[in-house]
Amino acid sequence: MKTPLKIAILLVVAGLAAGAVVLKNGNHPTAPASSPSTPVTAEPSAVLTAPQKLPKLLDLGATKCIPCKKMAPILEELKKEYAGKLEVEFIDVWQNPDAGTKYGIQLIPTQIFYDAAGKELFRHEGFFGREDILAKWKELGLALTN
Repeated sequence: MKTPLKIAILLVVAGLAAGAVVLKNGNHPTAPASSPSTPVTAEPSAVLTAPQKLPKLLDLGATKCIPCKKMAPILEELKKEYAGKLEVEFIDVWQNPDAGTKYGIQLIPTQIFYDAAGKELFRHEGFFGREDILAKWKELGLALTN
């Protein structure tokens, strides 16, 4: 094999190896390298912030269960009215039976109240009216205001 061909093959293999290392490490060869003496600052719009953790009301039920159907508009109203202050989530345990097992559901609907850190504070089984939900949050130390 001629020397120029050997050199060309060696350069191609070395380039592929370097490319694999760059991809594996997540480095971008087009990005400017920073040195310890050159501080890197991000544009304000480029700074990502972690989503704010909110207290959560989780309702586990089914879309075809009568008490669950009565809860649906209440949950939607709370979700809209307290957006940014309270997370409201509904899980249909008939469509997702693993969720029923995961949360230890014995009766639907079941409402589980969580603090912002994800700790369960209270659990209620059966229909739970809007005013009762708001009173329970207040009792748990979260006074929701519009």
